[in-house]
Amino acid sequence: MIDTVAVERTVLARACNTAGIDPGAADAAELLAYGENAVFALPCVGVVARIARGAHLLERARREMAVARWLAEEDFPTVRPAVGVAAEPLVVSDRPVTFWELLPPADREPDVRDLAKLLKRLHALPEPPFALPPRTPLALVETWLDSADAAVHLDDRRFLLARRDELADAYAQVVPTLPPGVIHGDALLRNVGVHGGRAVLLDLENVSFDLRELDLILIPMAAVRYGLPDGAAERFAKKYGFDVTGWDGYPVLRAVRELAATAWVAQHVPGNPAAEEEFEHRVRCLRTGDTESRWHAF
Repeated sequence: MIDTVAVERTVLARACNTAGIDPGAADAAELLAYGENAVFALPCVGVVARIARGAHLLERARREMAVARWLAEEDFPTVRPAVGVAAEPLVVSDRPVTFWELLPPADREPDVRDLAKLLKRLHALPEPPFALPPRTPLALVETWLDSADAAVHLDDRRFLLARRDELADAYAQVVPTLPPGVIHGDALLRNVGVHGGRAVLLDLENVSFDLRELDLILIPMAAVRYGLPDGAAERFAKKYGFDVTGWDGYPVLRAVRELAATAWVAQHVPGNPAAEEEFEHRVRCLRTGDTESRWHAF
């Protein structure tokens, strides 16, 4: 992965200093991912650092750590906050920073059945002893578009915001077939790791109390948009025990998530031709009602 996150590296160095982590660990940090968070591995101290994009995500970072601690008490297989480091998010230059345990190298690539088993177990948990918000999948659409500023054409912005309002109304009318409960909120294969002989659920920042169907639509959507292996959606549904594509609300929830996924790319558009091309491709699909064209993971 090309490391283009000089600002985040500066934030990481300051956060490590505040947390009492050897400054040399930040110098040798490896960029693992760059999306809603810049994620760095600090292998010499066995820690992963997650740096959120702005202060508006501080409460979400706090909740993510609380969720992780609760899941640990429930013996649920997921990533844990780093022991003996900052117990709460640090804020450096208006960027929330959290520290997590570094998992051992992956045993293998995750399979959709790993994800289905984890979701089935997560969905069976009782509510935690603290309040979880609803998922509100369209809540950040305008924020993502704002972050792109003039890099997103005004007519595209207007179209996406109008589509957001239209889908928000449709989403409010959805009648679930499963009981609501604790959900992951971003249940894609990229958020599963297989380490030390077991599958673990990663990225807890969107854990919510909402429709369980929200966790189940992403694999059939990804099968179409991102090209999962043949039969992946069917294997996922069979392992979980429910095929969400046969539910009346599926088209609305898929449209909601596809709009969010399009707006999410907007924040990467400034100065990034590949992101601009992908964003424009997704907008064309939404404008024309194209539900079959392949999208590129970003």
